Amino acid sequence: MEIDYKALGKRIAKRRKVLNLTQDDVAEATGLSNNHISNIENNHSIPSIDTLVKICEAIDTTPNYLLLGISAHMDAEEDLRNQIIERLKLCNQKKLKLIERFISWIIDEDI
Repeated sequence: MEIDYKALGKRIAKRRKVLNLTQDDVAEATGLSNNHISNIENNHSIPSIDTLVKICEAIDTTPNYLLLGISAHMDAEEDLRNQIIERLKLCNQKKLKLIERFISWIIDEDI
């Protein structure tokens, strides 16, 4: 798998802006220069693993999100789906029908 450093830089900038942080804020939090943060965001520099981890900590995200675009929220959602599937496997037919009715009700009600 090849890392898309242009996308990585865009994700850093996007996350930074969501948090209302400037490049100076991220530079200060990471101990890196503002110029280095700018170069990473604009795909002029490739961050080391240590730098990537520092940036993740500064902008409260994961390497998965920066490198692959997979957010922690998506991971948590997938984990929850898997937990539900495992619990459903323990249900008998009667309970499954009740669960299906409940799910239908939730979807119909837009809760």
